[in-house]
Amino acid sequence: MWSRRPAFAPSSLQNIIKAAVKKAGIQQHTTMHTLRHTFATHSLENGVDLRYIQSMMGHDSSKTTEIYTHITTKGFDQIKSPLDNLDI
Repeated sequence: MWSRRPAFAPSSLQNIIKAAVKKAGIQQHTTMHTLRHTFATHSLENGVDLRYIQSMMGHDSSKTTEIYTHITTKGFDQIKSPLDNLDI
C-alpha cells in the first residue's frame, strides 16, 4: 500500500536544490516551484498538449495552465499559415 507521506521533507528538497544550483553555477534564485514551472514550459515547447500539462500540474482550471503559453515563444518562427500551402 502507498504511503501518503512524502519521501522527502520539504526542507530536504530545498537543500538538495540549493546544492545542485550552486554546483551548476546558476546565479538566478531557484526553487522547487521554479523547477515545476520550467518542466511545464519545456513540456509545452516540446509539443505536449496543454490539457495533459494541466493534468500533470494538478490545475483545476485551464486558465491556470495557460500562463505557460504566454512565456514561451519557441516555435513561432516555424508556424506557417495554411494559406502558404495554397498553389495560387
